[in-house]
Amino acid sequence: MTVNQEIHLAVRPVGEPGAKNFELVTTALPELAEGQVLVRNTWMSVDPYMRERMHDAESYLPPFELGAPLDGSAIGEVVASRSADIPVGATVVHFLGWREYAAVDAAAVTVADLTLAPAEAWLGVLGTTGLTAYAALTHVAPVREGDMVFVSAAAGAVGSIAGQLARKLGASRVIGSAGGTLKAKKLVQDFGYDAAIDYRAGSVAAQLAEAAPDGIDVYVDHVGGDHLVAAIDALRHGGRIAMVGAISSYNATEPVPGPSNLFTLAAKDATLRGMLINSYFHLFPEWITKAAGWLADGSLHTELTVAEGIERAPAAFLDMMRGGNVGKMLVRL
Repeated sequence: MTVNQEIHLAVRPVGEPGAKNFELVTTALPELAEGQVLVRNTWMSVDPYMRERMHDAESYLPPFELGAPLDGSAIGEVVASRSADIPVGATVVHFLGWREYAAVDAAAVTVADLTLAPAEAWLGVLGTTGLTAYAALTHVAPVREGDMVFVSAAAGAVGSIAGQLARKLGASRVIGSAGGTLKAKKLVQDFGYDAAIDYRAGSVAAQLAEAAPDGIDVYVDHVGGDHLVAAIDALRHGGRIAMVGAISSYNATEPVPGPSNLFTLAAKDATLRGMLINSYFHLFPEWITKAAGWLADGSLHTELTVAEGIERAPAAFLDMMRGGNVGKMLVRL
């Protein structure tokens, strides 16, 4: 193999992105500098936060550049090395996805222990996906014994883990929201939820009131919009909200108004706290130890939605943004 294929951002999207915003580009294999490794990527991740990086605006991560490859979490095999620390043949996690081959600084890779779980798990349950659920429910909006917990986008990458984790942390009842009857059934059958809300079937607020008539203590928010408004209204005294994402507004072309009931949090002595996963990387060893044990004993269930080939990466991203995945959406290269 003497060439590389990459996905570039061709045009910044306005509103909902489409195939025209991406371009498959053939390039030469990257050359290695001292201290770098060449990784043949085997899996890459597509995630909602990537939509925000398509705007030409600074945030906690820099925006994607036009005419350049996108990036994001990936895992692969080291096929060449100019680092004494990372040998050829090692499987490593890094942040230069959206391409078949990547030249990565050795300091920016993490060697994956494939005796704990297969490679793809290191982009999902053992990666930042699983860590997000763990940090949200232990540090940002900590679950206490007997709590009522509500999770939006509950059939997605983080949500499918969060419901099971809430139960392990002592929640008395766990309610999830997802789009469609099939996903709603999976929440209860496969992901440990006691009740499921199908937001396509009617009012989120009305369905949440039926599922939790006495209110909720914890809400893990991936959606914003009507889900956040309903959760604030349902929150009990001292309740906690972890703001992980707001996918309902990512394609907005104008500023999105905040919840009209936000001040209700003051009367309830409640908290709404945003989270950046970067602030919780110190929890990785703790999380990986626990999650690997639960995977081994079968008490933690995970699912993947897989697209095949680098050329399918844009479609996988678009499908994920429209809710076309159950569990983690990955591209196998």
